[in-house]
This record gives sequence, C-alpha cells and structure tokens, in this order.
Amino acid sequence: MVVVTLPDGSKREYADAVTVGEIAASIGAGLAKAALAGKVDGKLVDLSHKVTADAAVSIITGRDPEGLEIIRHSTAHLMAQAVKELFPEAQVTIGPAIENGFYYDFSYSRPFTPEDLQKIEERMDELVKKNIPIVREEMPRNEAVDFFKALGEHYKAEIISSIPEGETISLYRQGDFVDLCRGPHVPSTGVLKVHRLMKVAGAYWRGDSKNEMLQRIYGTAWATKDEQKAYLKMLEEAEKRDHRRLGRELDLFHLQDEAPGMIFWHARGWALWQVIEQYMRRVYQDNGYDEVKAPQLLDRSLWERSGHWAKYRENMFTTESENRYYALKPMNCPGHIQLFNSKLRSYRDLPLRFGEFGQCHRNEPSGALHGLMRVRGFTQDDGHIFCTEDQILAECEHFTGLVQKVYADFGFKEIAYKVATRPAMRIGEDAVWDKAEHALMSSLDALGIKYEILEGEGAFYGPKIEYHLKDCLGRSWQCGTVQVDFQMPGRLGAEYVAEDNTRKVPVMLHRAILGSLERWIGMLIEEFAGAFPVWLAPVQCAVAPITDGQAEYAKSVAEKLHNARIRVISDLRGEKINYKIRELSLQKIPYILVVGEKEAQAGTVSVRMRGGKDLGVMKVEDFLNRILAENESRGSGE
Repeated sequence: MVVVTLPDGSKREYADAVTVGEIAASIGAGLAKAALAGKVDGKLVDLSHKVTADAAVSIITGRDPEGLEIIRHSTAHLMAQAVKELFPEAQVTIGPAIENGFYYDFSYSRPFTPEDLQKIEERMDELVKKNIPIVREEMPRNEAVDFFKALGEHYKAEIISSIPEGETISLYRQGDFVDLCRGPHVPSTGVLKVHRLMKVAGAYWRGDSKNEMLQRIYGTAWATKDEQKAYLKMLEEAEKRDHRRLGRELDLFHLQDEAPGMIFWHARGWALWQVIEQYMRRVYQDNGYDEVKAPQLLDRSLWERSGHWAKYRENMFTTESENRYYALKPMNCPGHIQLFNSKLRSYRDLPLRFGEFGQCHRNEPSGALHGLMRVRGFTQDDGHIFCTEDQILAECEHFTGLVQKVYADFGFKEIAYKVATRPAMRIGEDAVWDKAEHALMSSLDALGIKYEILEGEGAFYGPKIEYHLKDCLGRSWQCGTVQVDFQMPGRLGAEYVAEDNTRKVPVMLHRAILGSLERWIGMLIEEFAGAFPVWLAPVQCAVAPITDGQAEYAKSVAEKLHNARIRVISDLRGEKINYKIRELSLQKIPYILVVGEKEAQAGTVSVRMRGGKDLGVMKVEDFLNRILAENESRGSGE
C-alpha cells in the first residue's frame, strides 16, 4: 500500500508502486493531459518516476514555474536533436534553460546562418508533430563515457569524465537522439509546440577564453502561444527603448573600442548624470551622511588584508610603481575603513555614515560588456555605516525606508525584497553569520515587508538585502543593497572606544541605493524611452522663434530660464517653425516654447508639451513657476 499526500492535504491510496503519471490520471483526465512532471517529497521527477513508499506528491504543469523551466530545458534538447539531424558533424555540449528561454552550445566547422536557424526551427516543428516519447535511461559512469565517445560526442564524454567514478549517469533518449541530463523532462516532444529560435552568439567552452569558441543558439519557449506572443511583443518594445540606440539619438553618450567598457559622456548625458548625482547628494545631506572621497589606487597589501585580493584578483586592474604593487579599486569599502581609522572613534560617534560617489573599475570579460548596463568603469552612490550591534536593526530599517522614498521619486513603486544568505565560500564563524542574517530579516519583518530568501547568494563577508525594481516592461533590475559585515572592519584594524572604555570592532553596513549610476541611467533611459520626466530631462525646454525677428526675444526668454537654473536651449536656425518643432520633438524635450511677434510684444510664450499637447499662451513668469514647481515635486508635467 502506497499513501500519497496531495498539496491540498488530501490523501490517495494505491495498492502498489505507482508512477507520477498514473497519480495524475487518477486525479483527473484534464490534469493527466496537462501534466509535465511531478514533485515527490520536494524533488522534481519525470512522470515515469515510480513512487514506492508513502510520499507528498504534486503534479507539475505548464502553469507552474518549475513546469515552464522543464519545457525550456526539454526544448533545448529538441533543438539539439534537430541540429544533429541537419548537421550530423556538429557536436553538442551544454544546453540549459535560462530566464525566458534556453540555449545550446555547439561545436561546428562553420558559423550557423539565419537560414540555418530557420531550417532548425522547421525540423523542431516536425519532431513535435511526431510526438516522440522522451525516456530516461541510466548508465554507469565509465560506460557512459565510452558510449558518448563512440557517438563522436567528445564534449559530452569530457563532461562525464569530470563526474566522480562510481556515479550513475542519467540520459534522456528521444528517437535516435540521446543526451546527458539530470532531468526531469516532459513526457514527449509533442508537448513542445511553442518555441522560437532567436539568435546565434559565440561562447567559449566552459567559459574559458583559452578553449574553443563554440556557437550558442538562443531560443525561447512557453507553455502557451499567448505567453510567447506577449514576450515577443515585449522584446519588440525593448528594442525601441534600447538605451544604446537612444543614447546616440539623444546625444547622451557613446562607447568606442579605445576604451572598452568605459563611457564617453556627452554634454546632455552629463547633465542627466549631474541631476541624479545632485539629487543623491541631497539624500546624503538629509540623512546624516558625511560625503567623502577615497583614492582610486590602493596598495595590494590592503586588498590582501581585506580579503578582496583572494576573491577578486582576476577582476582587478593592477599596476606597479617603484617596486610596489597597486590595484584600481573595484569597490569602495576598504578606503572607507581607512577614513574611519584616521582618528580614534568613540561609541558616541556611532552610527557614523560615510557616502561617496566612488568610481570603481572591474576587469569584466569583453563579451559580457553591454552598453551602460555592464561596464568596466562605473560610479556607485556608495555608503558605509559604522555602528554597534545594537544599532544594526534601526539602521537597516531606516535605510529600507530611504530606498523606498528615492525609488518613488524616480517613479518606481514596485519593489521586490530578497535576502541573500551565507555562500559556501565565506569568511567568519557561523554564529556571526547567524546574527547578521537575523538582523536583516528582522529589519524587514519590523516594517511588515515580505521577502524572498536567496540561499547562498550573499557576499563572502556578509549577507545582504537586495532591492529589485520592476520596470514598465515587467523586467526586474537589482539596484540597491544593504550588507551586514562583521568581518572586514576587524581585518583592517577598525575599532572604537566603547562605553566601558574597552576597544571594540564596529559593524559595517555596506549600502547603495541606485547602485552603479551608469546602469541606473541606462535603466532610466529604457524605462522612459528617453522621454524623461521634467525634473530629470537633460534639456527641459527649448525656445524657438517663428522668424529671425524674434531671435533676440527668444534669447532673452532662454536667458531668464537659464538664470533660474532651468536647462534650456534656443533654436535660432533659419528654418520654418514646423520643421523646428518636429526636430525638437524628436529630441524628446518636455516643453517647446514658440515665440512670434505677438509673444515678443506681450512678454509671453506659446507652450507646447512633449506629445503635442498645446497649453496655449502664458506669461514667461507663469511658465517659469510651472517648471520650477515640477522640479520641486519631481512630477512628470504630463
């Protein structure tokens, strides 16, 4: 007798061992048809898996996150089968599910073309129509190595050879195609109806640039056509909002090969940067931070003592001078500890909050660089709070409230909170990690905030809260963070005089709200499609005279606005006014002020909003008051 407990708490009894698929069928024909896999005592398994003892069982369908991942992983295998049938000499390597889809890396003698991708997709559709059963097989490790060598699949054989001897290897067979995989997988290829191949990119074998460059085919797969249609539409909209394209069109920034991963900021882009930096500077000032500045280059010995050298050496830019070795800082924390150590501190000084717009450099792989989103040189709105253990909870609560306010000012209301706990590679005792993790979770609990646990994803020196934003396309961005660090201050000799006159090591909270300013600006460009709210816009208004006769008046209006700290330009070209308006509109400027003879005589401006709305004629002072109010309230003005 096997007793199965279902998710709703109900129980079902079976006379003998039963497969997950049979359990689904016993519940109902609809569930049996929708079933993709199962979960037995928390472990994902195939529908063919036999339940031989009492267990908690749930049926996984395409509506479940796990089900969608299984669909995508199975579709990667489907694509690999199609590639092998069309290009028998190609070798398969690794093909996982990823967010929104999957990829598979292949070794092949020539680059795959768009025409090849079309043929592969057509062959995938044919395999779906055949509804080929997908069957799990097991094989001893050494036998599996020989099996794949005999097939000419040397990459698969290498992967299996890295698995300890004595392990049993699981394979999945669909027709003549066999692939190495832990599973689980869908029961047959007929389930995999909704897919699309997207692009081909290069990828080194096992991510090592010393190895062969493979071809990575990316695809997307979904449970329903409507879901895929919505995703493809989102991609189309994301393409329109691509910050790299808009950066060129709006004259904000550019990149070039002479400085890979570094940004050339144009005047308008730097104006946007300065608005954001000055806003964050006021946040520092209003919340008890002392703004500081630490050196860019620090001696290697400091990075060794902090623990960064062992952890981040490969990502650090280094140099040598007079037989001393230095590194460009990849983060700001060791420098801030030196500032703390510059004089004797008392418990009365705590909490001590340092903030810096700290420029950092990390030697990211060239293939990972992506516009403003992934760079080698970046600036953080970085801060570190030195405090006692008793002050951690209040500081974390206050910081979360500050994050919420800043994000709301930029128009983001939806925040996901995640607590990243101790990683396998870490420093410090477990008891200390217990205290640090408890403090972070308690601060969110005190605010009534629900959060997700990210097991093992903390920094090597401490756990952290991550603040994730959702943009207008539903994409998630991890921006702010606060980390509790009991380790680094002590490693670098930080201490304060406690109330009992003893010396104690402070706790350090690493915190950032925006994170990388470059990445934040890239995100804002895409969020607003370049049409920034008035308070953020690099150019807030443009003054355009109808004829040359109003040029001097247009200059005087622009000067008055400029003197009030409004970011304004004048379009004095000898073009027709409709042409000017069209050109200025393409620059996504919030306001266009048209001035003709009547306006010049009356001291007024004709105001057009971005998007074409005509606000009519108003006094210059009235317009100035309007835009100043929008700057103050950070409203959109639209």
